[in-house]
Amino acid sequence: TPPGARLAFPGEGEGEMEGDSKADTPDVPPSNDNTPQCLNKALEGLSSRWKNWWIRGILSLTMIIGFFLIIYLGPIMLILVVMGVQIKCFHEIITIGYRVYHSYDLPWFRTLSWYFLICVNYFFYGETVADYFGALVQREEPLQFLVRYHRFISFALYLAGFCMFVLSLVKKHYRLQFYMFAWTHVTLLIVVTQSHLVIQNLFEGMIWFIVPISIVICNDIMAYLFGFFFGRTPLIKLSPKKTWEGFIGGFFATVVFSFFFAYLLSQYQYFVCPVEYNSETNRFAVECEPSNLFMIQEYTLPAVVQNAVRWKTVNLYPFQIHSIALSTFASLIGPFGGFFASGFKRAFKIKDFADTIPGHGGIMDRFDCQYLMATFVHVYITSEDEGPERHAGVERELGQHKGVLSTAVAHIWVQCLALREKCRHPHR
Repeated sequence: TPPGARLAFPGEGEGEMEGDSKADTPDVPPSNDNTPQCLNKALEGLSSRWKNWWIRGILSLTMIIGFFLIIYLGPIMLILVVMGVQIKCFHEIITIGYRVYHSYDLPWFRTLSWYFLICVNYFFYGETVADYFGALVQREEPLQFLVRYHRFISFALYLAGFCMFVLSLVKKHYRLQFYMFAWTHVTLLIVVTQSHLVIQNLFEGMIWFIVPISIVICNDIMAYLFGFFFGRTPLIKLSPKKTWEGFIGGFFATVVFSFFFAYLLSQYQYFVCPVEYNSETNRFAVECEPSNLFMIQEYTLPAVVQNAVRWKTVNLYPFQIHSIALSTFASLIGPFGGFFASGFKRAFKIKDFADTIPGHGGIMDRFDCQYLMATFVHVYITSEDEGPERHAGVERELGQHKGVLSTAVAHIWVQCLALREKCRHPHR
């Protein structure tokens, strides 16, 4: 085994390693500076602090422009980008584990990791096809077969990988192999499952995809700016550069941004309508009658606020109020996704997950908070769907068909009475 490459797990060897000593993490190659040469030349006269500020700023602006370009290209492109991001994040995390595993010259870890990724994606995307592409499934017979037995096929594929793992077990290294097996499955849970929730949010309406992602981006940028210019008080030991000033400033800036951004998007059907597949045109359609959530409503202000601003009522989209809840989560709880990632990186003594984006690190470094946000948004949407408004809508729907229902019930009752009479007097 190469020096410094071995992980010391509890119970192995003579005694247990305590703390984050050098012995319990693998040697990790230092990250490369892949900043474009032209950018390095343009900024060579600046201090490292301001040079990093400009690099992060330029690359952030470039990514934001790219994000809105992808939105313009439509839902199918967004789904493909989510899949691409998911695969890259999975690759970055698995690569860290592979450095440990490879030092033992044990087989199949990376192969099995990618195999399980394919299995889990097959399961989740198959569920998506069954839920949102019903018309296409009904038209194509092979798809009907795949949808009918989808879960059985998914389970069979997973079982094959499970058996391959068992066959790959090597004496004296069982514990490490099971650690790596768990590593792969936790990565699948963090990355793939939550990527699936991102796509589920998208089908509810692009606004549920764009607003959460945008407010996390806004919070990340504003917290960085407030921390860069005003930061004095450290926030958490896991991320020494994070400050209370950046945390609080980012919170208020994000709430304001989300409120007005939600107002802007709520005006357009393209963003508020659920994304549906049109089998006739073979395209996604985003046309509908907007729900009450995206219709201007009049709200009466509390008496204290009325005295302060001299207004009695305000006209808002209900979604703007929801955006405050989303931005509050993104600002106060979302950063803990980043803290979790920081702890993970510290455990393996690495600065970033990768060096894909100059000044930012890897793709996972940019999406650690996004995955946590996606889960919250999905739970938030489903909770709203089951709330009083949904039940009221069901009652209204039943009320509209009350006459039809009454006639149907009466007809069934007459048939039941006739059947009972026939059973009593079978020879009549």
